[in-house]
Amino acid sequence: MLRTFSSRFGAIGLALVVAACSGVPIGPYFRDTDAPWRAQTEYACLSQLSYMSQQYNAVFTPMDQIDGPRSCGAAQPLKLTAVSGGRVALDPPATLRCPMIPPTVHWIETVVQPAARRYFGQDVREIDVAASYSCRPRNNRHGAKLSEHGFANALDVSGFTLSDGRKVKLLTGYRGRRDESAFWREVEAGACGPFKTVLGPRHDRAHRDHFHFDLAQHGGDGLYCR
Repeated sequence: MLRTFSSRFGAIGLALVVAACSGVPIGPYFRDTDAPWRAQTEYACLSQLSYMSQQYNAVFTPMDQIDGPRSCGAAQPLKLTAVSGGRVALDPPATLRCPMIPPTVHWIETVVQPAARRYFGQDVREIDVAASYSCRPRNNRHGAKLSEHGFANALDVSGFTLSDGRKVKLLTGYRGRRDESAFWREVEAGACGPFKTVLGPRHDRAHRDHFHFDLAQHGGDGLYCR
């Protein structure tokens, strides 16, 4: 009897270790927040996928479906590697739902680049991606609602590399040198509209080193920027 119990206990322990190493949450880790609009907007965007690369001058690769665990995933996520025809790279490439591509391109080309030229006299050549798809709760808090990252519906940006190799980091620049502070506040303001959610250093300490952008639907004017 003892040997049987020990074997079963060992099997259970091994299963828990495997689950933990695979990144699959054990027990209730987040609260699902899925809603029909996510699938609707994704499929509507995917129906025009053949025009996306040319229309938005973006470099991306279609990926296999991400299906779970639970509500996490996307029907056909895209790996975005660059925008502006390849002149601005994403490091690392971002795994995003199709609807995230247009606002990301719009923000870089109409807000970030003009701001970089205004304050630094040069272009941005690389985007520092802090996070894209990740099946996890908001702010990694156990039991919180599922983050938009879990739907590949969010992008976190922590900095940029300029044409001359200079690094511009949110953590040190948002309240740092005058030119960097002005730059960061301009690109923050310009993100609100293309993206429906914009969270940064003014929101809480969890976002002191990166901006969080997503397309979650909100009440009122539809925007949550702070």
